This record gives sequence, C-alpha cells and structure tokens, in this order.
Amino acid sequence: MLDDLDLAWEEQESGRKRRGGPPTRQVRQRRRKDKKRRRRSFGALFISVLLLAVLGAGVYWGVGKVQEIFGAPDFEGNPATVAVNVTVKPGYSASNIGTELYNKKVVKSVKAYINAVKANEKGNTVQPGTYKLFEEMPAALALSMLLDTNKNMVVNKVTIPEGMITLNIYDKLSKATGIPVADFAEAGKDPVALGIDASWFGPREDGRQVIKSVEGFLYPETYSFQPGLTAKEILTEMVGQFVAVATELKFTETVAANLHITPYEALVAASIAQAEAVNADDFPKVSRVLYNRAFGGNFPCSCLGLDSAVNYWLEISGHGAKASEHLTVAQLHDAANPYNTYDKAGMPGGAISNPGKAALQGAIAPTGAANIFYFVTIDKQGTMAYATTLTQHNNNIAKACANGIPLC
Repeated sequence: MLDDLDLAWEEQESGRKRRGGPPTRQVRQRRRKDKKRRRRSFGALFISVLLLAVLGAGVYWGVGKVQEIFGAPDFEGNPATVAVNVTVKPGYSASNIGTELYNKKVVKSVKAYINAVKANEKGNTVQPGTYKLFEEMPAALALSMLLDTNKNMVVNKVTIPEGMITLNIYDKLSKATGIPVADFAEAGKDPVALGIDASWFGPREDGRQVIKSVEGFLYPETYSFQPGLTAKEILTEMVGQFVAVATELKFTETVAANLHITPYEALVAASIAQAEAVNADDFPKVSRVLYNRAFGGNFPCSCLGLDSAVNYWLEISGHGAKASEHLTVAQLHDAANPYNTYDKAGMPGGAISNPGKAALQGAIAPTGAANIFYFVTIDKQGTMAYATTLTQHNNNIAKACANGIPLC
C-alpha cells in the first residue's frame, strides 16, 4: 500500500516537473472533454435563443391577429402621399368595400372601416364607381372621401350639346374616354342592341323608307362615364337616358293619340326643329310647319325643302356642311340622298340631330295654325318669322338679309 502511494506521488511530482514539456495523455483527454462540453453548452444556448425568438414572433403575430379579430386597428393622420384607385362594384356591402380598401392598403383593418360606416348615417350610401384615395388613411376619412363623389370619383366627364349629330358625338366621346371613334361607330350600327325598341323603326305614315339609325336617340346631356366602360356600354347609357325622358314625356302615347303619325316621324321632326331653331319657344312652331307640309296635303309635293337635311347628308358622307347660300342645285336635289327633302315627300328617312327635351316636347305638342308653311331666322338672336304664302316668306327673307343673315 505504501508503495502504491509513493508511486502516485512520484507520478504527480513527475507531472509537475514536466509542465514545460508536452502534455501527457491524460491531460490531452481532459482537454478534449472540456471542448466537447463547451460546444454542447453553446449549442444549447443557441437553440434556447432561437426558440425564444420564434416564441416572441408567434406571440406578436397572435396578438396582431387577435386585434384584427376583436379590435379595429386604424391609421392615424393622413400623409396623402401614395394615391391609389379603389373600385366599388354594384352590390358591394360595407364588408366588401372594407376588404377592397384593406387590400389596397388604404385602411389598416376591415373592421375599422365597418365601424366608420356604423358611425356615419350615410355610411351605407357609397355609390359604385372608381375613387381616388390614398394609402394609410384613417377609416373615417376614407369613408368621407368615398361619399364625396364630385371630388373623388374618377370619371370621364363629357357634355353633349343639344342638336349635335352622332358623328360628332362619337368624336367627342372618343376624346373624353380614349376609346377609338371606330368602336363607337361599330357599336352604333345596331340601335336595337343599345336599348331602342324595334317598334320605333316600323312602317311610317308618309311611306318613306325607314333609316334604322341611332341618330336622334343619343340624348344630349352631361355624362360622367366610369373608367373601363366600352363604347357599347356608353352609348347604351345615353340611349337609356333618351328612353327615360321619352317615357317621362309620354312621347309615344301622345304621338299616337294626337298626331296620328309614328313616334319615329315625330322624333325626326324634333331633330329638325332642334337643328333649325335657336330658341326653345320656336320648337313647337317649327314642328307645326313640318307637319303642315308633310301631312297636311296642302303644300306642293308635301316636301319640306330643308337645307339642314341636305347638310346633314353632306356631313355624314364626309363632304362637310355648307352655308345655305353655298349649297348647289345638284346638292339640294341629289336623288341618292336618303335625307332629300326637296324632291321626296314627308319627313327624311331618319333624324338629322339628337334633340333635347324641349325639342321633343315641341314635336309632340306643336303650336300654330294649319296653314303656316314657312319659317326663317330673321336676326342674329335667332328670332324666327312664319308665313302662310311664299310672298310673305320672301318678305321675311328680305328682313333676314337686312339684319345680316346671309340668305340673299
């Protein structure tokens, strides 16, 4: 036993004496074990940190979701720097609109928008359309902008004046919407497809061939067209407005009951009165003259003799309108012109302009005597004079020339 203790002591002494030399096998083994222990400790620490990070992110995400479900996160302030277009489709509920706003980064949560709707008595009156809003807006402000259609709805606004012909309407619509004129011309080829009842183009009292045209049915008004509409949809809306006004006036019923002509012939009369007269008071008087000539049976050939109809044909044929004094005999009596009113009895085959409400009203409620056959504008204010005989009419023309109207 003593010998063993002595041996161990000697080995320890020997180890201490060799500290300056290479380590023993036991020392090397101990060092390797220490390194492994340190690596395991670092790995455990790394995993712990990673788990804590994942757990923290999960808690953060979970809290956010809980807020979305049970709360109503909302933006504060409104930097109004990033514009965005938001489309509200027909039939959209507050939830649908809120989702659209959320997807476009306008509001912070759908529920914030719904709460704003509940707090606003007009909250559920948002109109379908496309609106210009901004990213990161308070929900209440976003709603107020949706309700202010005049300022924030994105539209193509265009005003169609009374008496404008369809060819020029197409050009104006094209400039306002960016849709090619050709698209409008193509859509306008089938007026029935645009909402005009086919009965409008039935047989006429004067026996003239009916020109199936959209002319006369594109109601003159200021329109606000939504972006993305097609040419057909735009013309359909305009025709729809005509139908609404005609229904309000009881146009077809009144014509059938009082005038004994077709509604289309009355529409043609309205389009002529719109083209010929300046003042609304003259629309029913001009219409009376037209009916007296075409249907009274007391005027030579029952012809209207209208320069305006000749000019309409020249325009749609691509030749351009002319002042009355520059129209040639060949143009006035062109047999190929379906709108010829110098040699063909009755109304032209179709309308020559798009009349407004006053002209439509004048066509179904004409005023004046049954023996008035002439009218002419006699001054630059648009005053019109009427006559029974050609002599009276020539005297009125002389007055017009004296007032600077180029008829002589």
